[in-house]
Amino acid sequence: MYKVLLVDDERMILEGISQVVDWGKAGTKLVGTARNGIEAYDQIQASPPDFVISDISMPGLDGIGLVAKTTEHFPDVRFILLSGYKDFDYACRAMQYGVKHYLLKPCNERQIHEALTELGQEREEQEERKQFVNRMKLDFQRMLPHVKEHFLKEFISYKTYGSRDIAFYERLFGLELQDKQVRMLLLRVEESHEPEHLFALQNIAADLMDDVLLSTTMQGQLLIVLENEEDTSRLMKQIEAVRATFHRFYKLEVTVAVSESDSMQHSRGMYRETLHCMNHRFYTGEGSLITKEDLATEDTREMADLELDEEKFGLLIKAGNTVEVAQEVDRLFGILSRMKLEISVTRSYVLQLYAAMIRICPEEERAAFTSRMVVLAEQKTLACLKTFVQEAAERMTAIYYKSNVYRQSSTVDKMITIIEQNYRKSDLSLNGVAGQMLYMNSDYLGKIFKKVTGENFSHYVNRYRIERAAEHIRETGDVKVFELAEWFGFGGNAQYFSQVFKKWAGMTPSEYIKSHERG
Repeated sequence: MYKVLLVDDERMILEGISQVVDWGKAGTKLVGTARNGIEAYDQIQASPPDFVISDISMPGLDGIGLVAKTTEHFPDVRFILLSGYKDFDYACRAMQYGVKHYLLKPCNERQIHEALTELGQEREEQEERKQFVNRMKLDFQRMLPHVKEHFLKEFISYKTYGSRDIAFYERLFGLELQDKQVRMLLLRVEESHEPEHLFALQNIAADLMDDVLLSTTMQGQLLIVLENEEDTSRLMKQIEAVRATFHRFYKLEVTVAVSESDSMQHSRGMYRETLHCMNHRFYTGEGSLITKEDLATEDTREMADLELDEEKFGLLIKAGNTVEVAQEVDRLFGILSRMKLEISVTRSYVLQLYAAMIRICPEEERAAFTSRMVVLAEQKTLACLKTFVQEAAERMTAIYYKSNVYRQSSTVDKMITIIEQNYRKSDLSLNGVAGQMLYMNSDYLGKIFKKVTGENFSHYVNRYRIERAAEHIRETGDVKVFELAEWFGFGGNAQYFSQVFKKWAGMTPSEYIKSHERG
């Protein structure tokens, strides 16, 4: 029910109206009476009513004064003024305060009831309008983020938007866009993720970054327009805070591309710049922060170093030289990383490198290596391409190493057999074995012999001869030193035989013979 205050300086009128009006039927409740304007205003201050029924002519503060004072401080209070014929023109002054209801004295309860009912209806209509406006404002506030997103997406996508459109949306959003320098950020959530991850990233950025003006999603990435921050180091720290917070909650990396600053009218150019930067995550890696400074131009001085010597690379792999193969891969990818060629050019170079590996691949492994070219083409960054090529090169080098070890062991086995069959011949040598028996390069044979046995060829032969001589001494007992030198490949050179024997056995042949005679 609406609260009513009744004001009149005539006691009989005051009491008469109080008693004769059915307040409840009019949807009201009489909460107080007053004998003049001053007393009435005190009550209004203490507890504002909804409606006031007041006489115009009153001592101290008349009805018009009460309306004026109340309207100034309590604008929602509505008035019904009671006046005589002589006061009616005077009462019209109250219209400037919005008073619409006047009753001429004497008035009856029906007139007062009708006036109160009309005020009640007006208040209900006013409340409905207020609620409707509030609902519209609330709905607009709810829709505003979506409207902002749509505006930014449309503005970036179509050239038909211009300065007039910006001015309109400035008023709509309560933002200043045209006269500000802005930057664009493009944020990409790496690896497999859900749509709500972008929504979460958008909220995190809004919370942690200053001066975010607009944001939207474009082609599965988050685009943010923010007022240009002169202190770029502060901006970079805020970006890192966003990435770190998102990673802490979702364990996903975020790659960020940052444009140079420019006006909003050039937003399409800034967006293309961020896309160009984002493409270069191929070089910088996923989860990086990329600016225009990272887009290095091609250095022609390194082009000569970039040329692949397929023959040399193939020889390193075939030799089973894991360390040098890894160093060559590091060198080539290091040049690609510094040059930052067009991504398609870089990819084609890597495919050329892998194709060179396939050409030298053992026949039984070639199909497996060829089938993995599809996987190679799917790699998203230069770092991933390098890892793929490194692993393939290591695997192929290991295959050749194993094959080489087997082949070398087989050759060394043949050489040891030759030694065992010919050790008594004083002219037994590495050159003779290489040129007359195995028909292979003597330097190569010497290297693989030492690699497999741990000894060079001549040392191994002499040790084998001494071991056989010592075995003969142990079996036969007394024997001449010059005979031993003759029998075991030293050409009868007893002195040299004795030197070699002592070096191996720790005593001369004569001492060795005597020790075994005593035994």
